[in-house]
Amino acid sequence: MTSEVTTPTEPGQTAQSKSQRAHEWIKERIAAGDLAPGHRLVLGSIAAELDMSVVPVREAIRQLEAAGLVTFERNVGAHVAMVDDAQYRFSMQSLSILEGAATALAARALTTEDLRAARDINDEMIKQLDDFDPRAFTTLNQQFHAILFARCANPRMLELVNAEWARLGHLRESTFSFVPGRAAESVREHEEILACIASGEPLGAIEQIARRHRAATLDAYMIHEHPDAALNMPAF
Repeated sequence: MTSEVTTPTEPGQTAQSKSQRAHEWIKERIAAGDLAPGHRLVLGSIAAELDMSVVPVREAIRQLEAAGLVTFERNVGAHVAMVDDAQYRFSMQSLSILEGAATALAARALTTEDLRAARDINDEMIKQLDDFDPRAFTTLNQQFHAILFARCANPRMLELVNAEWARLGHLRESTFSFVPGRAAESVREHEEILACIASGEPLGAIEQIARRHRAATLDAYMIHEHPDAALNMPAF
């Protein structure tokens, strides 16, 4: 155990460190599917697993509840939040706006190496189209976009984008499982985004193309799962 955790003269750091560790531990298991929607989160069991008291675990649960990954009912306790189509739609809409802005803000700071790395990932995604694995494809997709927005100089924007990505990982393991035909369109749009950035297009144009790319995935999902509702969805 590190000195940060055991040093009695730094109780604030100790509590924060343990709470953050509990938060990451629970969040990672939700994202991996080890803690399924509806799973009851027993504070004592988690605390024992992590060798800590229930106090930092309780704080971690509060943070996850605020992020929408956990629900808490009085006299019932905490559970992993159930999958909700409306919440998925809201997260995708939010991510399209946030990620579009973050990508535009990062565009001028991207290096030749960054763009080459993004192209290499997209090339790997293209190869996977013949032997399609939705989960692996989604992981590569996230890596591709992370390169494009990682150099955004606004830390709050990055925090919000990453939070929505984490939330989507809980709500839908992979949208491409539902609409595998969207994958080919997605990699083509990736090439368009890269070309737009590489050619030095105005930031507004970069933001719009990145935003439309994310919105198109939501549109494909809604048409597949809820065709009647999709007809009434406003364009944004």
